[in-house]
Amino acid sequence: MKKVVGYVISIAGLVVMAIGFGLFKVESEVVSSVGGTTGTVVGIVAIIVGVVISLTDKDIKRGKQAKEEVPIYKNKKIVGYRRE
Repeated sequence: MKKVVGYVISIAGLVVMAIGFGLFKVESEVVSSVGGTTGTVVGIVAIIVGVVISLTDKDIKRGKQAKEEVPIYKNKKIVGYRRE
């Protein structure tokens, strides 16, 4: 779920950055009050935050499988544990 939130924040950062560069003309007092450089910086920061959020998603273990401890039985007694 965090991955989707990260993607949304990154896309919003791209839109803000495009508006900061002046690629889109938006007639709004809020957008016009934010300068081109400020809009660009805010967009870049939003993109970085979105990427970090999507990469820190804990649902996917990237290349590392969780090793589970399994009991070792001998004569119906647990004598130790091993990792699978």
